[in-house]
Order: sequence, then C-alpha cells, then structure tokens
Amino acid sequence: MDARQIVRLFSGNIRRRLEKDPLDYERVYEIRLRVHSPCMILYRGEEVFLGQSGTLTRDRGQAYCVTGDDIRETMEHIAGYSLYAYEEEIRQGYLTIQGGHRVGIAGKVIMDGDHIRGLKYISYINVRLSHQVKGCASFVMPYVRAEDSIYHTLIISPPRCGKTTMLRDMIRQLSDGDSSHPGMTVGVVDERSEIGGCYQGVAQNDLGIRTDILDCCPKAEGMMMLIRSMSPAVVAVDEIGDHRDIHAIGAVIHCGAKLMATVHGDSIQDLQQKPLFAQLMDEQIFERYILLQSRRRAGEVRAVFDRRGTCLYQEGRGG
Repeated sequence: MDARQIVRLFSGNIRRRLEKDPLDYERVYEIRLRVHSPCMILYRGEEVFLGQSGTLTRDRGQAYCVTGDDIRETMEHIAGYSLYAYEEEIRQGYLTIQGGHRVGIAGKVIMDGDHIRGLKYISYINVRLSHQVKGCASFVMPYVRAEDSIYHTLIISPPRCGKTTMLRDMIRQLSDGDSSHPGMTVGVVDERSEIGGCYQGVAQNDLGIRTDILDCCPKAEGMMMLIRSMSPAVVAVDEIGDHRDIHAIGAVIHCGAKLMATVHGDSIQDLQQKPLFAQLMDEQIFERYILLQSRRRAGEVRAVFDRRGTCLYQEGRGG
C-alpha cells in the first residue's frame, strides 16, 4: 500500500501530523474527519485519535480537531480539484479513488422530488482503505469447492470483520484456478466499488484473470445483465438484502451459474429472524454458509455450515 498516496489525500494540517509519526497503513482501516470533532483513525482494530503533535492518542483532549477548511481542502485533493467530475458518485454518497480506496461523504442532501440530486456543505468524510489479503480465503476453499464445481456460498459477518476481503480473495482464487482446479469465469456486480475498487473503470484489486466486473451497478440489475451478456460460471455480489436481490438470486441459480454473496449478520439464527433470508434457508438455496468473526484479524472463520445447517467446521473443534 502506497502510504504517500494516502497521506496526500488530506489537508495540509492533517497531512503534516500524519507524516510526523508514520503509520503502518496495512493496519489502518478508516480515517474519519468530522468538522469540529477529533480526527479518528481505526488502527490495529481500535479507534484512536490523531494527536495535535502527530502521534496517536486515546485522550480526546490531545486530539487534533478537524476544521471546515480541512474538509474543503481534503475534498479538493480527493477529487483532483474537479468535484464536478465526481458529481454522480457524490450523489451516491461516496467516491472511489486510485488504489481502490473508498471515500464516504455526508452533509446537506439536495433533493429533486423523490430523488437525491447531490450533496453540499460536505462536513463528514470517511476514508476507508482497501486491503487485499491474498490467501485469506485459502482455509475455506476446500469447503466451497465441489468435485467439479463450487457450492452456492453465503458469507455471514458482523461489520468490519472482513467479509468483502474474504469474498475478494475467493473470487481471485476461483478465477485464476490452480494446479488442481481449472479457473472459472466470474462475473462481479460491484455496486459500491468495494470488491474490485475500480478507478476510471479499471479494477485496483486483483480479482483474477477470468473476472468481469459491473462497477457501480445495482445488484439485482447487474446479476441479470451478467447472465445475459457474459455467461459467467460464478456470479459474486456483496451485501445482499432486499426483495429485488432475492428475485435475481433465483434467476442466477436457475440459469446454472453458481452464486457467491455476503450479508451482514451475527449468526445463522440471526438470519433466520429475517423473513427474506428465512425463505432462502428454508429452500436451501445456499449450500455453504461461512460465518466470520474478528478477534485477532479480519476474515477469521468462526464456523462453516452446509445447506441443512450441519456444522462442517467450528473454531476450536476443527472440521
């Protein structure tokens, strides 16, 4: 990860402080700016403040307080002094920048009838750093692969536990193949540019040599587009959740493609409380459920279940 590229995104006041005590940016996950509030960094799994002196601190009284000028200058750097060029992305509340990093923004919403036309008075910025962890899915691949295909797989994870990182590496491994498994054509619907991290149409993350990406495309429409146009053996999407997604999942499966997806959740039981997912589970659509947790590192596997809910692997018990 290019630390200099990341540091240059921020205003001079913040940049100078970040440069005083260089961080291990492989362990930085978020840098949050809120006007008139401390600059917060999610680092090594915990929230800390950027100190006035440039060192990290847990003491709010020692934290650097973000100004309106910091927000404006940072947005100018992020957008290359051309916010107009990012108007469509800003309307959606985020920008994807070189390196695949995602910048979430919030402020005053401008409405056009029932539709969001844009944002002004941007006062909140969340720079989420994209992390590729190649090989992080290797442990679960034997559970995901069938003899000559793969299983429909759903990754269940609380926030910040590495579900997108895990999905990204699964896509890469399926796409590239290895000495024992031929590569497969994978179609990715990347609605929020988090899987591939596309910048100007080019994926910044390695998703394999047989992967096609629909960037910034709604999941339901994108799944159908891929089936019609790209003939994928596998379709991968992040964070399914509404009725349209569920309908498109049925179409993908009936067309013979395999599905890899993620969802927010704490457990199998948690999903069963949600009517849409209870239906999917009753119909045994997904053949593998991978449950993640985050105790020591992102992407840590807590358990693997089959379509009937039988536990194939449990942390501490083995498989």
